[in-house]
Amino acid sequence: MDATFKSTIPSCNLKKNYYNQNMKLNELPKTIPIFPLSNFIMFPGTTVPLNIFEPRYLQMVNDAMKKHRMIGMIQPKKTGVLKKPDLYEIGCIGKITSFNETEDGRILIILNGICRFKVNSEINSEKLYRECEVQYNYFSNDISKKSNEVNFSDLNIIMENMKKFFKKQGYIVNLKDLDKEDLSKTLNDLSMASPFSLEEKQILLECLDVNIRKEKMELILNNYIKDEFENKTLQ
Repeated sequence: MDATFKSTIPSCNLKKNYYNQNMKLNELPKTIPIFPLSNFIMFPGTTVPLNIFEPRYLQMVNDAMKKHRMIGMIQPKKTGVLKKPDLYEIGCIGKITSFNETEDGRILIILNGICRFKVNSEINSEKLYRECEVQYNYFSNDISKKSNEVNFSDLNIIMENMKKFFKKQGYIVNLKDLDKEDLSKTLNDLSMASPFSLEEKQILLECLDVNIRKEKMELILNNYIKDEFENKTLQ
């Protein structure tokens, strides 16, 4: 592992934390350092603490702090070589909002998700870490000030099924802070906090349309609930 992170699970408080509201699309860097962290996917508007200790990513964070303070989180595939696995096309750029060095040489950061990106190409570099040319055009809504008002009558099934799913998994989640969020932010929070598989979270991350993302989440939850019901029936 190149870093560890404190998951928002099992004790999860989904509070509003949208650092991206003050950003503009043309302010995002087109060339970004890439952090292919296994078993982790970041969504816009979510926040994660990271414990950085591998030399290449210590260099990456230090370099980012000298520039735009941004790094791209992306999920590595299971193909390619061990030190340089293939990458999914879609990731999320985050901004470092807290930086602390420890006595044993580690760096502790807090990263706030800003906007999804699509990888155009990887840059050949002498640096220890990887860099990519990226574009954000498909995901301008991630930093748009326009809100998609939540119609909780539309989300009732998702919210109820999510509560049941979290409870069955043994997770404690506070969903009351979502009451005044917009639809996209609510779904991002739920996607980030949920114990879905990485493949399922990647599918949700890549959905361009928020309503399609809602439908995908409903389908994923229904599959889990259906499987659980069938397993109980068979016993």
